Amino acid sequence: MYVRDKVVVVTGGASGIGRALAQRFAKEGAAKIVVADLNEDGIAEVAKEVNGIAIAANVGVEDDIKNLVKRAEAEAGPIDLFCSNAGIAVYGDLDNTNEEWQRVWEVNTMSHVYAARAVVPGMIERGGGYLLNTSSAAGLLSQIGSSTYSVTKHAAIGFAEWLSITYGNRGIKVSVLCPQAVRTAMTAGLENGGVAGVDGMIEPEQLANTVIETLGEERFLCLPHAEVLEYMQRKSGDYDRWLKGMRRLHDLYG
Repeated sequence: MYVRDKVVVVTGGASGIGRALAQRFAKEGAAKIVVADLNEDGIAEVAKEVNGIAIAANVGVEDDIKNLVKRAEAEAGPIDLFCSNAGIAVYGDLDNTNEEWQRVWEVNTMSHVYAARAVVPGMIERGGGYLLNTSSAAGLLSQIGSSTYSVTKHAAIGFAEWLSITYGNRGIKVSVLCPQAVRTAMTAGLENGGVAGVDGMIEPEQLANTVIETLGEERFLCLPHAEVLEYMQRKSGDYDRWLKGMRRLHDLYG
């Protein structure tokens, strides 16, 4: 997919990765960009920058996603590309509360389910569409220091795979964005990006370049850090050896 003349929705668009995506889509000539987030001041600013539309939404609430899609299509037209990008991180091990688990689950995993429910049927009727779901390298590998983040990001990738398998022959394209450390508010309190920064931190604008390339080639995996593919191959090639290596990282960073 080429973004020019397309209607695009970006959740988590008030800052960080979402903001960089919205800005890059505008440079690529998108017809209209809908920027969604809980941060109303933030999305108003970004929408002004990209001549877009700001819609407040909590992606962990299905009715908010339904309203987002309804308003976006009423004000901008049928959605060509839905970027389900919003996410949160809560650190902890077995001590995370059930309430924390549920909150992270709703935002990091169920938000993708809600988005697909809201847009896929219409996309199929129109002959196709594209979903870009933000997960993390943690979803392909793991996240030292956060059980909730690791599990929910794994689930997000599993759902994206299922979407591609189920609807890929009906015109629905799916990519899953899996970066390591990106210089955003999520990594601001971590020295050098923490364990995710072992291969260096990148700027959101660098990530947006990879997204444009991935969409253009319609690849499933969007990997701003190329090393992640090698790590995946090591993991699948010798799982026990990979786990031992991750334990060493845990001893360093955990």
